[in-house]
Amino acid sequence: MNKNKQASMLSFAKDPPNVCSLVGLFCTVIAIYFAIEGWFLASIIAILWSALFDWYDGIIARKMKGRTKEQSIFGVQFDSIIDIVSFGVYPAILLLSYGNYEIWFIPGAFVIIAACAIRLSYFNIYGLIDNETYMGLSVDNNALILAFVFLFETLFQHSTFSIVLYSVIIILAALNLSSIPIHKFSGKWVYVLVAYVLILSSIFGCLLWSEL
Repeated sequence: MNKNKQASMLSFAKDPPNVCSLVGLFCTVIAIYFAIEGWFLASIIAILWSALFDWYDGIIARKMKGRTKEQSIFGVQFDSIIDIVSFGVYPAILLLSYGNYEIWFIPGAFVIIAACAIRLSYFNIYGLIDNETYMGLSVDNNALILAFVFLFETLFQHSTFSIVLYSVIIILAALNLSSIPIHKFSGKWVYVLVAYVLILSSIFGCLLWSEL
């Protein structure tokens, strides 16, 4: 890239890792739509795939050769902004919708978005503790944990599960902002994530089919 010429915005959108990020963002938009409409299981399936694409954009970036410094910096910022939407705004909308938009769910929605924004801003400055360790819970885990929690939704009445969901989201926000060292899941862990997404998508898909 010519240092004397400023690249266009859309030129970065064509970078393969960023294309992957955009696909993940599209999954998040679908997840938000389903959450607003009250189709919670479909929403969870969509956000699981968003988390998977969030993992793969980094994998693609690391495998690519010849990426410029500008492309790398843009990719980090781009991924961070998308993460706020996918793992901060989405859980907030899920909570509000599941709680029938009652006013007392607003603080929980604010807390998870604020925690996500603070964590990602902090991470953009300091990065990892070391090459293998995060400080606190990475925000993409918010979606994975929420999906697991929804496996047990049918065991509770709607009003009771809304409280469970509220509590889990507050706990996730606390973990996102904690100073607890957490090992970074990378390498072969991606295969575990793929299996997790496929298995949970199949389970929720079957549950959706049974409701039709």
